Amino acid sequence: MRKLKLALAQTNPIVGDIPGNLNHIKDMIGQSRSEHADVVVFPELALTGYPPEDLLLKPSFIDRNLRALEELVGFAPDLLVMVGFVDRRDDIYNSAAVLYGGKIQGIYHKQYLPNYGVFDENRYFQEGMESPVIEFRSVRLGINICEDIWYPKGPLYTQTVVGDAECVLNLSASPFHAGKREVRESMLCTRAVDSACYIAYVNMVGGQDELVFDGQSLVISPEGAIESRGKAFQEDLIITEIDLDHVFRVRLHDPRRRKDKLSQSLDKPQWNQDDVLVTWKIEESGRTRTSGAHRAEKKTLVKSPFSPPLDRLAEIYEALVTGVRDYVRKNHFRDVLIGLSGGIDSTLVAAIAADALGPEQVHGLFMPSMYTSQESYEDVLKLSGTLKISVETIPIGGSFEQFLQILAPLFQDRPRDTTEENLQSRIRGLLLMALSNKFHWLVLTTGNKSEMSVGYQTLYGDMAGGFSVLKDVPKTLVYDLADYLNTQRTDIIPHRIIEKAPTAELRPNQKDVDSLPPYEILDPIMEAYVEDDQGFEEIIGKGFDPATVSKVLTLIDRSEYKRRQSPPGIKLTMRAFGKDWRVPITNRFKEV
Repeated sequence: MRKLKLALAQTNPIVGDIPGNLNHIKDMIGQSRSEHADVVVFPELALTGYPPEDLLLKPSFIDRNLRALEELVGFAPDLLVMVGFVDRRDDIYNSAAVLYGGKIQGIYHKQYLPNYGVFDENRYFQEGMESPVIEFRSVRLGINICEDIWYPKGPLYTQTVVGDAECVLNLSASPFHAGKREVRESMLCTRAVDSACYIAYVNMVGGQDELVFDGQSLVISPEGAIESRGKAFQEDLIITEIDLDHVFRVRLHDPRRRKDKLSQSLDKPQWNQDDVLVTWKIEESGRTRTSGAHRAEKKTLVKSPFSPPLDRLAEIYEALVTGVRDYVRKNHFRDVLIGLSGGIDSTLVAAIAADALGPEQVHGLFMPSMYTSQESYEDVLKLSGTLKISVETIPIGGSFEQFLQILAPLFQDRPRDTTEENLQSRIRGLLLMALSNKFHWLVLTTGNKSEMSVGYQTLYGDMAGGFSVLKDVPKTLVYDLADYLNTQRTDIIPHRIIEKAPTAELRPNQKDVDSLPPYEILDPIMEAYVEDDQGFEEIIGKGFDPATVSKVLTLIDRSEYKRRQSPPGIKLTMRAFGKDWRVPITNRFKEV
């Protein structure tokens, strides 16, 4: 039995921390050696972190990454190591180095460079042209990077059909959005079946600015069965053995493969003809060969623990916790500050922050005005107890009256409007930023995607802060997440906060529905327009009131200048405000 023992190192690198990333890679290599692995595979750009963006335009950044790779070359000569880095030739390439025997055995250059959504790889990298097959200990391995494997006739096809690779290793940095795991796993299982090979997919984990990487690395059999899955949103080292003889048995039953091979022999290539197959033969280092492929006498395969997938709400919640934890810690903050109102949004942000950082690192500030209800006082007090976070109170009524007196000569006898409402919000923003400045606390803003879409937030008021936790969370999902938390931990969020009508409490008896459609109507309209690019006619065709649709779309179009000034926030949907959404502020096109 030909066996190969794989180690998939699901790491959480920090962009630009090349020395730290290198040391962590060495630690994971050491753990892989202790498990007697044959091969250890790291994620895409594991040395630099992903995405490095315009750091790639700095020659010194490229140099440091290359020096780190040189240091890694001789670190584990008896282990086949595959690690993502930036290669420099005539141009720079998103690359994977194959290390063994104290030298670089080969370098793979990513061929398919994504340039959509949050990706800008064509801005930085040149495309690769070669698809290598690695001959190592009687095994034929393919290697490619992230996007490469999404294409049916891409490098994987060349490596498995033309090059007879039995196992393909994919180094990935695949950002999370809700529902992506299912799509990604379905695609990878299809690739494994179509190619009749094992696929070992290793994904990055952790938060990087607005992106979150979910890990959940995979080993998939030639029949398309998931044999191993790494942990979600946690670093992990997945150790598993695969049976390479099994690939041959599966291929004996695959007539499609025979037809593809026949097409090649008849000079009718079915793969991308610009894709050049190359073979890297790796000679043995002379060490005592006791691992993986050379333990034919041992018949039982080692299987790694199988981490079950999370359900939808658990996955989204863990993404938010991971995004907050890594943004705070990777940017050298320790504590966070949240303006608590007694409403559902600030409550959910506080719960996420407490889970991400620990309640002792979370500080609440309650800033009541003359319009703040007694219920809000009570709910904030109760929340501080259930979450075990500290909460201070600074009333703003006196400050608000002073500002009105200062402005009175200019406002004269004009009636009150949203100006006075926004003034309260801006006083609160000022107080939050003062405490942030004094104590080096990062302010987490509390607005959700529904509010952000229609401009129902105040510039330099409740939008003031360093990180927007719910920026891509629609209001209806906010409630779903609150209910989810209360099913996991008894009444962690007070029920009255969930049940009361949403209100900004900036004027007497104010309710959100005074200015906006109910969120159960607003959210699907917003989703259709923002995430699905549907127009007015398509949306009203779904049964929505034309006047309501017109109002929502007009508000979305008019609010781009606000959104552009908002802090970064965690991407959760297919189309998040930020890199995913690139609408010019100054434009004359309007949907309605």
